[in-house]
Amino acid sequence: MQKELKLNTISSLLFEILTIVCGFILPRLIMEQYGSEINGLVNSITQFIGIITFLEFGVGKVVQSALYKPLTENDKGEISRIVVSARKFFNRIALIMAVYVAFLFVVYPFISKQNFGWLYTAMLLAAMSISSYAQYFFGIVDRLLLTADQKGYIQYTAQAITLILNTVACVILIKLGCSIHVVKMTSSIIFLARPIYLSWYVRRHYDIDTKIEYEGEPIKQKWNGLAQHLAYTVLNDTDTIVLTIMGTLSEVSIYGAYNLVVVGVKKLFTSAMNGVEAYLGNLWARQDEQKLHETFSWTEWLVHTAVIFVFGCTGVLIVPFVQCYTKGVTDANYIQPLFAVLIVAAHACHCLRLPYNLMIFAAGHYKQTQSNYIIATVMNIVISVACVKFWGLVGVAIGTLVSMLYQTVWMAFYNARHLVRRPVKLFAKQFLVDAITVVCYVLIPFARVLENVSYLSWIVLAVEIAATFMAVSFAINFIFYRSFLLQLYQRVLLKMKKA
Repeated sequence: MQKELKLNTISSLLFEILTIVCGFILPRLIMEQYGSEINGLVNSITQFIGIITFLEFGVGKVVQSALYKPLTENDKGEISRIVVSARKFFNRIALIMAVYVAFLFVVYPFISKQNFGWLYTAMLLAAMSISSYAQYFFGIVDRLLLTADQKGYIQYTAQAITLILNTVACVILIKLGCSIHVVKMTSSIIFLARPIYLSWYVRRHYDIDTKIEYEGEPIKQKWNGLAQHLAYTVLNDTDTIVLTIMGTLSEVSIYGAYNLVVVGVKKLFTSAMNGVEAYLGNLWARQDEQKLHETFSWTEWLVHTAVIFVFGCTGVLIVPFVQCYTKGVTDANYIQPLFAVLIVAAHACHCLRLPYNLMIFAAGHYKQTQSNYIIATVMNIVISVACVKFWGLVGVAIGTLVSMLYQTVWMAFYNARHLVRRPVKLFAKQFLVDAITVVCYVLIPFARVLENVSYLSWIVLAVEIAATFMAVSFAINFIFYRSFLLQLYQRVLLKMKKA
């Protein structure tokens, strides 16, 4: 089990690093070749059709939770029933999503403030929709089965290969001067290869009875999972949607540039936790309370410490990085320091809730936690709409920060009372340590400011800041969490001896 956890964590982390690298290449080329407005249009369409992803992380999480126990017990009949039921459900959802995309074809070109014709926008939306379906619908059950069985490394490898092929192909097409429509359609064709491979792998290695009959519903709470993630998707995409309707595509492009950084950092944490979720699910299914408590406590401390350190560095470095990244692009003002701090803080809160959210998924508590997602989504929409008229980008960032902070605190309390069952004061102590660390970061004076910013000077500054923040984090955690630091030291020392 430990071997699978390491494979899943490492492969997922490497894939996300690759995703971040590739994710920075294409938007920069699009801004240079087609301009900020088209880059903003691409970002906007991505968010509007991003609701398709709830197929994977909404009901998909429920399916994954349902598979933990039968996979642990090697119950092939129950595994087949869950897989067959999931495929039927996703087929029905696909029809609903097709209607939604058709609705966007008609409506989106009119609600977005852009200077392109209806046909131009609708054709781009069509090309990008096919790509999203290829990534998030076809073969989704096969991916969920592999992840639940702690074989996620198989799909992460397949994702990495298609991602590299897509990036290389798109770079070539952009350099050749092809239209953005051709670039996005090529992505759609390439991403279709992955589900075909995964389908072949599952048929070869799993004995799934596709004709099995069953009474009742083997997947409990699937509609709760769908409703929960639909709210989560809207929560994540609110900023871009609000800016598209009430702002400008240039603002969407600016938001997208900063979002590339913070989402990239966020994905590093979520990918590192992919293997942990399956491991927690296995412990929950076996009701190994002592091991579950130890694993969760260790995970919580590790995530909080890493999030505060990494996002602390990001908060200082993001503006000079965006300045480097958009150098030469003069059709919009990409230097937005206040917005940068707020959006970094919002996504840091999102990552701080990871241990609590993963435990909710592992335990399958979708119905019980559904209201939390809905309230956070409503908060984000209301605050963002109210503030965007006065503060633009800063307004939508405030809405995201407030809603994410609420959700993090709520989930932590829910875990303490209903899942891991431990004193709330342990969570309060962790957040107090987080706050003390952030205050210490803020009080550190940075004498050197980048004037003629370049990637080399940015790297030098990043090393200085990382070293300083790491020393501060170590000192604070040595005072409050000495036992965890000693455990970390012992584990690293043990691995070095084995190597």
